[in-house]
Amino acid sequence: MFEAQFVAAKKAARQMAHISTERKNALLQIISANLLHATEAILSANAKDVAALDDNSLSDRLRLDAARIESIANEVKNVAALADEIGMIIDEKMLPNGLQVSRVRVPLGVVGMIYESRPNVTIDAAVLALKSGNAIVLKGGKESIHTNRVLAAILTDALTQHDLPADAVQFLDTTERSAVAEMLAARGLIDVVIPRGGRGLIDFCVQNAKVPVIETGASVVHTYVDFPVDIAQATKIVVNEKIRRPSVCNTVDTVLVHADSAASFIPALATAFIDTHQRNGVPLVTIHADETSLATLAELSYPALKPLVAADLQQEWLDYILSLVVVNSLEEALSHIQTYSLGHSESICSSDESNIQTFLQRVDAACVYANASTAFSDGAQLGLGAEIGISTQKSHVRGPFALQGLTTYKWIITGTGQTRT
Repeated sequence: MFEAQFVAAKKAARQMAHISTERKNALLQIISANLLHATEAILSANAKDVAALDDNSLSDRLRLDAARIESIANEVKNVAALADEIGMIIDEKMLPNGLQVSRVRVPLGVVGMIYESRPNVTIDAAVLALKSGNAIVLKGGKESIHTNRVLAAILTDALTQHDLPADAVQFLDTTERSAVAEMLAARGLIDVVIPRGGRGLIDFCVQNAKVPVIETGASVVHTYVDFPVDIAQATKIVVNEKIRRPSVCNTVDTVLVHADSAASFIPALATAFIDTHQRNGVPLVTIHADETSLATLAELSYPALKPLVAADLQQEWLDYILSLVVVNSLEEALSHIQTYSLGHSESICSSDESNIQTFLQRVDAACVYANASTAFSDGAQLGLGAEIGISTQKSHVRGPFALQGLTTYKWIITGTGQTRT
């Protein structure tokens, strides 16, 4: 059904691979300006998607407003300002036989992006693909079909306006899941597929793909509050990483608290959640508490409280919900994280430098933090511009990835007539 679009993307990718940095940057500036000019049309389409939504937990991810559109447009400009990876020499050397050998960055080719809910991914993924000399095939979720349709048109119009191949952006205008299966089977036409969404989507792609897959997104994020620790600082960090945007993948899901810090930290956290709820009008965080923390919170009459069950520890909540567990040592916290982490982002709050170094060395995740919010697991925040996603695998790219993650390399060997004996 979509093979013609894949073929067109493959042809466009060969052209995009050789576009100058100046032309690519000019294209991105046009996209940024056109996004702002189309704000009203984007918001109108987005309102249709929000009105049709039957899962309120997705509303924050889906909903756009003028400020968010302006932020997306600014991120496009940020990508334009980044150095162009294509053609960069990674390393080079002269062999004893006189051969000059170098590795040079080149585009991946055709990137297939499969994603759920968040329409900003349509722009973020496309501009990163275009800046890195790739073509892209976009398959968004059914929840954002109207918004994505408008955004995709902005992208293709900008390509045409700048006399570049409009086929470099292919939007699969369908809500059918069969399109995902077709992308995963498009070996030879799509060079890599990147699923960005929940565990179910990612598992489906990994298990069914004939095309290489880069896994992103799904997470169960932990913060361990150690002893000794700055209670005020730790409280501020946990509140930020839980409440800032609960629907994104870098939000903390489980807080582990050392038993010697629990008596001070748990009341401080409960008070901070209540104060933020009353002051800012955000929902009060529901705490799924283990036996020890449940007793403490019950004494405090914390109003949004549930007993922790085993399944809670595997939850990526994506909501104003938090699991809270008291542990007796750093070793117990490390063991817990090893058991339940999906390798996305993990954090320690501590005043003990030795414990911090142990945590940073032993936790196996894409992003590991000490005394900082996991909310910084974001390509723009870590200086990469917009991001394709957070890779939780170890091959090719890991953690937030953007331009460089959308490249590979080729060997360039230059001689003066050498032959091999």
